[in-house]
Amino acid sequence: MNPLLATLQPYPFERLRALFAGVTPSAAHRPISLGIGEPRHPTPPFIQESMLGALSGLAVYPATGGEPRLREACAGWLQRRYGLTLDPTRQVLPVNGSREALFAFAQTVIDPTRDTAGEAVVVCPNPFYQIYEGAALLAGATPWYAPSDPARNFAVDWDRVPPEVWARTQLVYVCSPGNPTGAVMPLEEWAKIFALSDRYGFTIASDECYSEIYFRDEAPLGGLEAATRLGRTGLERLVAFTSLSKRSNVPGLRSGFVAGDAAILQKFLLYRTYHGSAMSPVVQAASVAAWNDEAHVVDNRTLYREKFAQVTPLLASVMDVRLPDAGFYLWAGVAGSDESFARDLLAQYNVTVLPGSYLARESQGLNPGAGRIRMALVADTAECLEAAQRIVQFVQSRKSIP
Repeated sequence: MNPLLATLQPYPFERLRALFAGVTPSAAHRPISLGIGEPRHPTPPFIQESMLGALSGLAVYPATGGEPRLREACAGWLQRRYGLTLDPTRQVLPVNGSREALFAFAQTVIDPTRDTAGEAVVVCPNPFYQIYEGAALLAGATPWYAPSDPARNFAVDWDRVPPEVWARTQLVYVCSPGNPTGAVMPLEEWAKIFALSDRYGFTIASDECYSEIYFRDEAPLGGLEAATRLGRTGLERLVAFTSLSKRSNVPGLRSGFVAGDAAILQKFLLYRTYHGSAMSPVVQAASVAAWNDEAHVVDNRTLYREKFAQVTPLLASVMDVRLPDAGFYLWAGVAGSDESFARDLLAQYNVTVLPGSYLARESQGLNPGAGRIRMALVADTAECLEAAQRIVQFVQSRKSIP
């Protein structure tokens, strides 16, 4: 067996099941889960119809690079969304969802033998999406957890990464909008990470799967967009990852794309060809329809805005929580242990939330997720409001205990 498999840590939801073992949820309340970030708004009918109309595609083997019309649809969306002009044949590549691609990417760009003076390093945010850590470990690299700054909505504090770590870094995972915090990187922060990449030569993987759910008038800045604004038209050492799952409410479609540095994508395509990562023609047809339509995205964003506008103030009356920049999570502070909070909330009110400490690692003496919980507001507004009302009652009952 590959010995690196032993370095992987349990996934957050495995830890959650272990935490809830032996807990009997309140029978007086129907179960409501805010634990998993799985979009639950309805899938647009036209996407389903596009799949049904493409079933003849099941009779052929798909190319790993995807059909030209899909790559053109992805490039067209990048132009409309960010004002970018990319070559769909060289700078765009369809993938089976951003999760699969984020993992596979590390296997492509990491060279564990390159640095004879020390281990290859992958820098990732903390808290973070655990795929980054697993991808680094199975590529033979060492994850380094860049601390977040609570004063900036838990945005990453890149200045706290030591020069000796940067010197061994081969890959940096950036997540903007962030999971779980919803923080969006401004242009000056992108300029900082690009300057570090130029100095130390590492590649940047920009995870942008939450980019289309936001609460400000201005849409979140993307990595490729930031690079172009800063004159980096070649998109050197930069690849952006995006997905239809959140944007179009199709998590089961497993469809997204990567875009950026053409030389890196050429190598990534080679890896994916051997890995067997071709997208089904049926999924490609549905993806083309989804990327070419924006009306359903606007409608989806409106639903989230209305939902968060009602739920956030209710929870903020009893918890340390505020409206994020983007995404569909609330990252809330709780008094005491986040594990105890989650376990007792399930037992007393049958609401599931995810302990924040499960989404972070202890680094430099602290776990930045400790004492916080992540709530995924993915259900309809009525269900999320009911969950919020129960949480308010739960917090108030805890405060009343001497």
